[in-house]
Amino acid sequence: METKYKWKYHTLLISIVVLMNFFGHYVVGGIDSLLKEFTLPRFYYTLSFNLVFFSIYFFNFYIVCPLTLKKSKFYKFALFTILSFVLFASLRYIIEEIILFNITEIHNYEEKARKIGYYFFDNTYFALKAILYSTLLYLIFRFVENKNKLHQLEIDHKKAKLNYLKSQMSPHFLFNTLNAFYVELIDDKPETARDIHKLSELLRFVTYESQEDFLPLKSEIKFLEDYIYFYYKRFENELFVDFNVKGLVSNQQIPSLILIHFVENVFKHGIINDKINPVKINITINDHFLEMTTENKFIISEKYTSKGIGQKNISQRLTALFKTDYQLRYVDDNTYFSTYLKIPI
Repeated sequence: METKYKWKYHTLLISIVVLMNFFGHYVVGGIDSLLKEFTLPRFYYTLSFNLVFFSIYFFNFYIVCPLTLKKSKFYKFALFTILSFVLFASLRYIIEEIILFNITEIHNYEEKARKIGYYFFDNTYFALKAILYSTLLYLIFRFVENKNKLHQLEIDHKKAKLNYLKSQMSPHFLFNTLNAFYVELIDDKPETARDIHKLSELLRFVTYESQEDFLPLKSEIKFLEDYIYFYYKRFENELFVDFNVKGLVSNQQIPSLILIHFVENVFKHGIINDKINPVKINITINDHFLEMTTENKFIISEKYTSKGIGQKNISQRLTALFKTDYQLRYVDDNTYFSTYLKIPI
């Protein structure tokens, strides 16, 4: 849900809470009690209370909930809630019983109510309301966002499935033809036959396996290796690429055809025949993340960000899959172009 729409709901909730507070004074003390809230110095204390109340409200909504509930860290949420109780009481005491007292010479709480035990207990009630309101709204937004995301994924899946069914006949014919060539050449020209088999596997991966949202990392790495292999076959001794993979490559799941975007851009728009400045493609895998970097000189006339599926589309897909739990950078210094990707696995 976009920020501007969230703020509409924040504004609505703030209005309701403030109006309900004024209505409460009217119910308890009548019109005189309500009007008293707008007279000085009482208005200062009403204003300070709302300032502290909604500070805790936004602190919980924009900091506590994303750091805890988004990652299912419920024990951290409980700890932050206790911190919010202390913060609410402390802020209110500083503003009302110190700052405003020096201005008005009037305490908001009576002397016996200003004792730490009662003061903290009384303000815990108000802080809890701010936390509950903001947490409830945060969970509603999360529910709506996830529902919209699932709906969009269903639409995309149905479109992909329809396109897949439409294309079945042509790939099936192509794979049968390649298989026939492989059988015919395997005895007389085994190296050519192996290349045909590798090409068939590469095309099969793009046509069939990549229809899934996530695929095993080892399949993606093999696809990249085959992709680079055919460039070596095409350019022979005129291709200079350093491709390195570090870490354990197994069945870790990553988004399909994410990595090929960066490799494809290197070959389409980069200078790949410079022995002194070879293309560098590095992939590092650890227990929780995959990191990929590329670096290459590029043709000055080329505009990287306007090619392929594009930087914008990659960012949108990664955001849909991982929200903010990824890093993506493109650096262009007019001679070299480099990229950095970090995603959870």
